[in-house]
Amino acid sequence: MAGSPMEEVAFRGDDIIRDYIEKHSNWGRWGEDDQLGAMNHVGPEQIRAAAALVRCGKVISMGLPLDLKGPQSGGFRANPLNMMTATGTDYLAGKQALLPGGFGPSKGFGFADDVLVTPNQAGSQWDGLAHIFWKGKMYNGFDAGHVTAGGAARCGIEVLRTSFVMRGVLLDVARHHGVGCLEPGYAITADDLDATASAQGVEIRTGDAIIVRTGMTETRRGDWGDYNGGPAPGLSLHTAPWLHAHDIAAIATDTWGCEVRPNEIDLFQPLHVVALVNMGIPFGEIWDLRAIGEDCAQDGTYEFMLSAAPLPITGAAGSPLNALAIK
Repeated sequence: MAGSPMEEVAFRGDDIIRDYIEKHSNWGRWGEDDQLGAMNHVGPEQIRAAAALVRCGKVISMGLPLDLKGPQSGGFRANPLNMMTATGTDYLAGKQALLPGGFGPSKGFGFADDVLVTPNQAGSQWDGLAHIFWKGKMYNGFDAGHVTAGGAARCGIEVLRTSFVMRGVLLDVARHHGVGCLEPGYAITADDLDATASAQGVEIRTGDAIIVRTGMTETRRGDWGDYNGGPAPGLSLHTAPWLHAHDIAAIATDTWGCEVRPNEIDLFQPLHVVALVNMGIPFGEIWDLRAIGEDCAQDGTYEFMLSAAPLPITGAAGSPLNALAIK
């Protein structure tokens, strides 16, 4: 008896995933103990070349502010909360008595202090290689059991603490198509990436971080709606061969999950499975690309030195960041 249409779609999806993994996996490519993944493509040569792109000393942030106005809806993740534990009003009221000899402005010294309470992936962030599992494994075949309540014993974000200083390339697909924001559900293809790069006059090189602007973060900011997990433009699953062929080190977009939603096959976030778990490519998500998009369109330069190191949180699956484009 033939299976249901949904079963047939799922079967085809499994075939596609299996084929892409067999052809493009990087497991073992840099040794059986490797935890850096595609960031191995970035060496001294690539870093020196990235540094040479700094010509006018301009710095552009691609990170959203960490505050309660962020994109999270509070279901799966909450927005960042900065809590003040010592304030200027305390100081002026003479309530900082714990300081040696300090009881207020008449004594001179005072201070402010605070605590940030946030999920690591609430705003602009990196998905590390311990973030996603497939069939019981994470990148390089490490068992998912390495990630416990104590953190990730393999592929924790801290192993990348000296990474993400590299050449960044903005591929402004939305501007290339002449729209403020690509339509939710628009799957960005390899042809889109090539056509955008060609129109911008920029070459894709080994070890690049590809930063793809869809326009979604800037057009949803302040009225997020279903930004988190809902329909969104994003990279097609079928860009996986392109990412592998170009030896891309990292990808980032201005969407919740980098890849197109709804997903193209009956599997949740299949590009994460292929590119993050099996190729070892970190995913940058929820970046704010308005300013860098406008700047690149103005000066015609779509390549820059990227500085986007994660916080060295031991055993973390991801990290907040303030990604900087330096031109």
